[in-house]
Amino acid sequence: MSLSRREFMRLMGIAGAAGMFPASIFAAKRMPADLYEVPKFGNVTLLHITDSHAQLNPIYFREPNVNLGIGPMFGKAPHLVGEALLKHFGIEPGGIEAHAFTFLDFDEGARQYGAVGGYAHLKTLVDRIRAERGDGNSLLLDGGDTWQGSGTAYWTRGQDMVGASNLLGVDVMTGHWEFTYLDEEVIKNIGEFNGDFVAQNVRVREEALFDYRFEDFSGFNEDTGLAFDPYVIKELGGVKVAVIGQAFPYTPIANPQRFIPDWTFGIQDARMQEIVDEVRENEKPDLVVVISHNGMDVDLKMASRVTGIDVIFGGHTHDGVPEPSVVENAAGKTLVTNAGSNGKFLGVMDMEVKDGKLQDFRYRLLPVFSNLIEPDPAMVDYINGVRAPYQAQLEEELAVAEETLFRRGNFNGTFDQVICDALRKVNDAQISLSPGFRWGTTVLPGQAITMDHVMDQTCITYPETYRREMTGAELKLILEDVCDNLFNPDPYVQQGGDMVRVGGLDYVCDPTATIGNRILDMALDDGTKIEPDKSYVVAGWATVGSQSPGEPIWETVATYLRDAKTVKLEKINTPILKNVAGNPGIADYPGL
Repeated sequence: MSLSRREFMRLMGIAGAAGMFPASIFAAKRMPADLYEVPKFGNVTLLHITDSHAQLNPIYFREPNVNLGIGPMFGKAPHLVGEALLKHFGIEPGGIEAHAFTFLDFDEGARQYGAVGGYAHLKTLVDRIRAERGDGNSLLLDGGDTWQGSGTAYWTRGQDMVGASNLLGVDVMTGHWEFTYLDEEVIKNIGEFNGDFVAQNVRVREEALFDYRFEDFSGFNEDTGLAFDPYVIKELGGVKVAVIGQAFPYTPIANPQRFIPDWTFGIQDARMQEIVDEVRENEKPDLVVVISHNGMDVDLKMASRVTGIDVIFGGHTHDGVPEPSVVENAAGKTLVTNAGSNGKFLGVMDMEVKDGKLQDFRYRLLPVFSNLIEPDPAMVDYINGVRAPYQAQLEEELAVAEETLFRRGNFNGTFDQVICDALRKVNDAQISLSPGFRWGTTVLPGQAITMDHVMDQTCITYPETYRREMTGAELKLILEDVCDNLFNPDPYVQQGGDMVRVGGLDYVCDPTATIGNRILDMALDDGTKIEPDKSYVVAGWATVGSQSPGEPIWETVATYLRDAKTVKLEKINTPILKNVAGNPGIADYPGL
């Protein structure tokens, strides 16, 4: 792949800002004949996966066409989509990498290049990289959101993914959706995990310190009040590496606290700085890395405030970012990465560590194309065994997709709309609300929509549906609150995820406005204006506060699909957007 003079000069500028050799940047640009040829470099290799959401088999996954960066995030990774992303990272349009990193020509690319991910294929790739680096010179880090996202993960309470992670060889992980099981289930799963589970920002409430459930849990420290080990030290080829964990800070807000009543979370900047300082002083590591589930914007801010971290391997926001961002802080620079989701990518960072510090690095974010990688036989056997008890249920064909069904982007995806339409029809409601989750696989036109697909989109431990009346004012308050979570210019106020999905409801959204002023002109599908004091029948699911009374959402969606037979959406309730024209985080959006 050749570089234009403009691209060459841009890369030289990035390399200079990074304080690294230009080769560190060029390595990400090189496109070898073998996509998985990653030349050995340095003396330490860290491999990174995150947000696999329990996808054991290869899947299709469409990247977003809307990932808006507002305020200080405007025009910066990860808020780049489509051609803007390709141009920023110097990726050739129309090729296999362009398909991996963008939504452009997705259907055609999916048919040409095939499915992505799959733990059996990921296992082969991980083993290849580790073998090339030599025994004992690499670590495999998992950023969490691993135990949730499929039917088998739900039915086995995450046990299927613990076994898969052990077989894959994960060395260190942290968590988020892991905490949506009961606390005793979390502790049991960690006990059966062969690697280390680390999280410096999760504490046990004082009143629960002597609770019997924690007595035999090795991660619990009664003296510090930490629920889990905050970090672990690993020796790689004579290099001492400290891996600090940062679990999702807003878990009890974004997910039900009733499952984990005795644990507190939070970003904990000051605590992170204390841990880094303590590790640097007492452990004398050559390299300090953080495995984080903050979300990339939060990681970027943390990197600017906390000193002494060499690399943050980030997750939560599902951003497949081809290069690390280089963040300056009061004491130096920190690299920040994010490795996508659904088992679609494997991050490979090779580092030269000498004289107690990081000297140079090479980074590649490898898309995992199942057609290009032979599956590992042992992992295939394991996956088949895990799925066997549920095979008939998962393979039920409910309907046929007549268009691409996906969930990814700041506003309604097409599969989100299917869920919203199902809620309205089955519950005889005027309006439906569905959470702005970023997990969920893609179905291609002509594919059968199976129960497996429906579980991929809906499978959580609080799936119950509801039907209730809400006033127009209450609806606006909900939309405004979620919108602020998404578009507040301060990343530390954001909680990840995307805008609540709606059915039967149209509105105008100004992401650049302040809270209370972003949602305008709300109306029903027929154009009737939403009145603040009038009540409307609303159906939804996944209530965080208390359990709803209705059936699991997957039953509602399955009923709708069985009746529909085919799916061709008549309308998608995406809002009209204001003041985002020209934002490189949006493309091919009809409502501008």
